[in-house]
Amino acid sequence: MVESVVNPFVILNAIILLPLLGSFIVAVFPKLTDERARLFSLVITLLVLALVVGIAILAPDGGIWKWPSWDQGRIQYAFSIGWVEAFGIHYFLGVDGINFPLVLLTAFLGCLAMLASWNIHTHVRAYCSLYLLLHAGMLGVFLSLDLFLFYVFWELVLLPMYFLIGFWGGPRKEYAALKFFLFTLAGSVLMLVAIFMLYFASDLRLLNEPTLQMCFIDPQLLPHRHSGPMHTFNILALIELGNLPKSPFGQEFWGIPMSSWIFGLLLVGFLIKLPAVPFHTWLPDAHVEAPTPISMLLAGILLKMGGYGILRLCYPICPEAAFQFAWVICILGLVSMVYGAFAAMAQGDFKRLVAYSSVSHMGYVLLGIGAIPIIPGNLMSRDYWIMGMSGAMYQMIAHGITSAGMFFLVGVLYDRVHHRNLNQFGGLFNRMPMFSSVSLIIFFAAMGLPGLCGFIGEFFVVLASWRFHPAVAIVAASVIIFTAGYILWTIARVYLGPMYTGPAPEALTDMTLREKWVAVPLAIAAIILGIFPKLLLGFTQRSIARTVHRVAEWADRSFPTTATARLSCFASELLLTEKPAATSATLSNRMENCDLPSNEKHDPSCLSDRNLNSHNCRRWSDFTTCEDSRSTLAGSFKTTPYLKFIDNSFAAPDLQWASPQYSYDQWGPFAFLRY
Repeated sequence: MVESVVNPFVILNAIILLPLLGSFIVAVFPKLTDERARLFSLVITLLVLALVVGIAILAPDGGIWKWPSWDQGRIQYAFSIGWVEAFGIHYFLGVDGINFPLVLLTAFLGCLAMLASWNIHTHVRAYCSLYLLLHAGMLGVFLSLDLFLFYVFWELVLLPMYFLIGFWGGPRKEYAALKFFLFTLAGSVLMLVAIFMLYFASDLRLLNEPTLQMCFIDPQLLPHRHSGPMHTFNILALIELGNLPKSPFGQEFWGIPMSSWIFGLLLVGFLIKLPAVPFHTWLPDAHVEAPTPISMLLAGILLKMGGYGILRLCYPICPEAAFQFAWVICILGLVSMVYGAFAAMAQGDFKRLVAYSSVSHMGYVLLGIGAIPIIPGNLMSRDYWIMGMSGAMYQMIAHGITSAGMFFLVGVLYDRVHHRNLNQFGGLFNRMPMFSSVSLIIFFAAMGLPGLCGFIGEFFVVLASWRFHPAVAIVAASVIIFTAGYILWTIARVYLGPMYTGPAPEALTDMTLREKWVAVPLAIAAIILGIFPKLLLGFTQRSIARTVHRVAEWADRSFPTTATARLSCFASELLLTEKPAATSATLSNRMENCDLPSNEKHDPSCLSDRNLNSHNCRRWSDFTTCEDSRSTLAGSFKTTPYLKFIDNSFAAPDLQWASPQYSYDQWGPFAFLRY
């Protein structure tokens, strides 16, 4: 009975088709009054939220109450139906730990923003129709696993957003809407070029049958493999092709590997949406002129489409280019963080301040994704990059909550006094105590106060960036001080200090019941995610780890001289212990639990980590005999007094613990993670 309820074809289709159908109904039924149109749209968004929550609770393996499927990092729900099969286009939807939190965020904010739309009084039916169309497009972007379908939904988001800003916006709405449209369209064109390059370079004949089945492609339905190239838009298949030892995307184009062209084009398109400096100039104008509910969706969801695209497409499909562009991405992230913080500090318009804070906070997302902890010629520490990407994912969700909350709170003030001049506000704690209390929670969460949602992601990103380069981490940590500066200054000017000096002081009444229903859930979400981060990390961490390990496998192949010198994260953990006997017993117990043939269980060179706690290290199939490894490690440990020699068979003969460039003393007991 449960299986029929959670059938992926039914539930995923319903999530997208409900708002699409609702948009059509609101548009074509003239007898719907404005109030009924609002209520109908709100019911649609609530149904979508219920379906998304149902995915988590009623998952086949136990959902959020028993997380094995999410822990495996695989696609949880998926179905694929032929759409334009002559061109390899499928209606392919699915969820995993990367896109499900964003789908949940979209459904959650979609309800709250619709509830915040009750102050829209002109052409309400048209507004509701476009709103539901926008809602469907955003959900489709995150759920699509076919690249052509992904692009269709990506463009579907553009049109309703243009009209929602251009018609229901502020005094400069036409300018802001046109600027948003042109910037986003430019990025879409670059993405389209990259998509066609991927399509025409792809060839499903290069994948074996088990891999095709894992990508939800039935090998029996494919033409004969000798009939010519079989192109595809299947994102899972493109990821597999991009990670082949001889990837079809590795051929050169104008002397540059095609993967670099694809990565660069996709990256620029996603950076415009993120947005990152210098592609950010459309954002402040769009936010200032957009109506409050649309600003909530723009900051809370649309910006996340850029980060999601980088996570879903750029890195898994083009791992070589990911390493080449790592410094560029990190620098852009740092510049966005610093520039956004200082620009926010200089603003006198409340809404523009929040807009620039979004630029700064999304810089953390870019830094966490791009900070690959690797030294040229050596292998990266996967755990730290997993931490950085998990932090980036957490930051996207946390920023979605806090930015939507801040824009709504600014809108509450604007609806009452019709201005956003920070210098004229003051003393709101006395006039609006409930409003001010909720504001403090949201603003402190945006500041990254421990115990609230903004802290977790920023902490992970800064910690992971230290392994990339200490200077990067120092700059990233310094931005937190600037963020605290402009947020605390804003709180002092608006909620504390002298009394309000602007127009219509009598209008500054506390929040209505409807406004509380919008603001309070956001504050509660900020608190819950700050105290219980596993509610989110339980979904995301394994899927992110799969992405990291895919890219790391490319590094293993590309640096053959150091591939055999890599220590797994499990072995690294054991090497730091001070209790050799206990560790040997732990190793023996864990190896007994490994899914290995009986004759391999006591051979560390055959160690598999498939069941080793939360680690995801690869099998040591490239290691040589344990006897040779034992003698090499025994000699190397003589120069590393802080490391305890636990088992003599953890490394290959060419393992080197010291380097002329990075000595052990420079890095302390974590020096081995550099190699």
